[in-house]
Amino acid sequence: MAVQQAGGTIVIGAGQAGLATAFHLSRLAIDCEVLEQGVPGDSWRHRWDSLRLFTPAQHCGLPGRRFPAPRGTFPSRDQTAAYLRDYAAELPVTAGVTVTALRRTDAGFELETSQGPRTAAQVVVATGANTVPRIPALARRLAPQMHQLHSSDYRNPGSVPDGGVLVVGSGTSGVQIAIELAETHRVWLAGKAPFHIPDALLKYGGDLYWQFIHRALTRRTPLGRKVAPKTVAHGAPLISVSTADAERAGVVLLPRLESVADTGAPSFVGQSIPDVTTVVWATGFRPDYAWISGLERDGHGWPLTDRGAAAALPGLFFVGVPFQFGLTSALLGGVGRDARHVARMVAAGQRTI
Repeated sequence: MAVQQAGGTIVIGAGQAGLATAFHLSRLAIDCEVLEQGVPGDSWRHRWDSLRLFTPAQHCGLPGRRFPAPRGTFPSRDQTAAYLRDYAAELPVTAGVTVTALRRTDAGFELETSQGPRTAAQVVVATGANTVPRIPALARRLAPQMHQLHSSDYRNPGSVPDGGVLVVGSGTSGVQIAIELAETHRVWLAGKAPFHIPDALLKYGGDLYWQFIHRALTRRTPLGRKVAPKTVAHGAPLISVSTADAERAGVVLLPRLESVADTGAPSFVGQSIPDVTTVVWATGFRPDYAWISGLERDGHGWPLTDRGAAAALPGLFFVGVPFQFGLTSALLGGVGRDARHVARMVAAGQRTI
């Protein structure tokens, strides 16, 4: 099959990170092509039905386009999907192309894709933070009849069998799912919850709070550098929901799940929970960059970069990595800052080619 020649820069992924990068590249008059394995915005439609973003709409806009929802509201799954679809319509996105391998060559980069090989002088990887569901090894020790699913496969309470449900993971997604399930099921929520941002702070000081997490919690500040490792390892603080909300909904709070009884039931401090018939793993995601040859990664699997530039592979860049520069790097309203910085580095690199 003939190699398809690129105009210079390929962006992999048409999620929020890839689209924001393509926007800034276009502003700099840099030709690029965005390769997307599905349809822009479609991945959001595969999340659970009642999902809402945990940042207010006024802080969910990508560069050049505000989010079309009232201030102070939290956009729904379908609103977010439609927003990304419409945003992508004005950018050079090629849908239905999966990149399976990327390697550095003397001339630039070679990509293996579902539509044949391609080449590029520079590549921006924007495949997002939610790549591969992370499920603990002890899941294999649960009883065979135990129904298990990751939060990315959860849709609504009707999709969960009757019986008790254990939600493992007390981040925002886990708490939201536990509260919803408590309307129809007996629910336990396991895990140490991160810090909760008070609802009043978001309601009355939301703009100031956003400015704080966007401008103060970065890798340039002492506080940001202190927060970064914890955020990468354990996730962001609870926003819009809390474990207290879960308790009010009838959810029973438990510590971290660290063992399984001989019967195959989840066990906590020597006491098993025999009434559980379903486990929902709200345990986040892990990155997968094994398809990139020669990429250096940290202990969590994230690429080692300098503000998105992979030092070991000149011409390769990343956008959308958690805390790439700040706490908001992986959020709709914050990814544009990293995208702009990376686009400028791409432009500088193009001038030297």
